[in-house]
Amino acid sequence: MSETTNKSHLELTATEISNIWAGYLKITMEMRFYEYFLATADDPEVKKIVEKLLDFAQKNLQDLKEIFTKEKITMPLGFTSDDVRLDAGRVFSDTFILYICHDITMLSMITYPSAFSDSTRKDIRAIFQGAIESVLQIQNEMTELMLSKGVYLKPPQVAMDHTIDMVGHMNYLNGLFGGSRPVNAAEIANLTRIIHRAQFSKMILVTFGKLAKTKDLKQHLSKGNQSLEKVTSSLQELFDKENIPVSSSGDFNIYDAKESPFSDKLMMFFVNTCLGMFCFIMINQAMTSSLRSDIVTTFTNISDEMKKFYGKGLILTITEKWLEQPPQALDRKI
Repeated sequence: MSETTNKSHLELTATEISNIWAGYLKITMEMRFYEYFLATADDPEVKKIVEKLLDFAQKNLQDLKEIFTKEKITMPLGFTSDDVRLDAGRVFSDTFILYICHDITMLSMITYPSAFSDSTRKDIRAIFQGAIESVLQIQNEMTELMLSKGVYLKPPQVAMDHTIDMVGHMNYLNGLFGGSRPVNAAEIANLTRIIHRAQFSKMILVTFGKLAKTKDLKQHLSKGNQSLEKVTSSLQELFDKENIPVSSSGDFNIYDAKESPFSDKLMMFFVNTCLGMFCFIMINQAMTSSLRSDIVTTFTNISDEMKKFYGKGLILTITEKWLEQPPQALDRKI
């Protein structure tokens, strides 16, 4: 290779390697779920959405494989056909399938823009830009479908004070010692987002708990379910106190299956990644944009509870040898 070519070729940064590696794991996980959903969904409109998601995931995975090959980087194992059984019985209702697919795209809308903004090389930016555009299109279609079927979980609509005013007293922050003000729009949005998230996560843990093969995973998911019960109770208490209606949990119908369609490793990755990552992103956003002290305290308690659960989940993942080691830098210690 000539000196000019050497100078024109940008080596991948550590951030780019991290993002394509994490993207590979995420996409191979998604594909296993989409393949199973395609095999078990009944509703033609739901199947059409799943087909689009699977087609996009396959294209995106091929783009990443080409980068791994071009840069001579070892591809991760990720998740393969060994992690899913397409001939297993049906587990999720069509609406539940939609909720899971919507959740995965919501995670993509967080991870892909971050990966794009962190990328230096043009080819890497092109991959994540294409991913963002595809996810936006599919998510719009999915939202319209959920609205048409009446299963989209909408935030509450409440009457708002239309006057413009400035905060003039520290009592605006008070919520623990009486005399608290009504919740503002940002706090309503935060509370709604997290209670819907907790309801969805709870049903995932219940379902995976029924499907899990290992005793330790069953116990872990059961404890997580108990923690989420506390979360939903504490949030519902705030909604009741403020007389704010919140939409009931969605159509999370599940069916009994004689055999699990998913490996324990695949289910645990979904819990740690899709549920766990979203959990902390939402809670951190809520804590920084909520001003009433009692609401901030509630979110802090939820965060502490979830840290314990997901921390134990990470230990279980390592114990069971389900955690694939990310790319390592050469040891530079003398």
